[in-house]
Amino acid sequence: VQLVESGGGSVQAGGSLRLSCASSRYIYSRNCLGWFRQAPGKEREGIAYIYSSGDSTYYADSVKGRFTISRDNSLSRLLLRMSSPKPEDTGMYFCAARDGNSCSLERNEYNYWGQGTQVTVS
Repeated sequence: VQLVESGGGSVQAGGSLRLSCASSRYIYSRNCLGWFRQAPGKEREGIAYIYSSGDSTYYADSVKGRFTISRDNSLSRLLLRMSSPKPEDTGMYFCAARDGNSCSLERNEYNYWGQGTQVTVS
């Protein structure tokens, strides 16, 4: 396993949580790093990505303005700051990486995946 998520847990609605994804230098250097989530009974959906330069990000409408994706280059970690989470944000959260000039939230385009960390918002 080359991507390892951590930081999940239970949080109250309106609180905050920070997820972290540790990776090898090789995977961390891929052009696109993203966060995905999967709620029970639903398909896995992309919620945010960031380019390797760190200066360009994109968010799904469902999390825009509440979640922040960032990179910690000193530790080769991908981060996701969850602010004001809602019960509908509950699910398994995955980090992923891919190559390619243009990043996207299409899960099928990502080559490397972690095993996920559970987030429960109540």
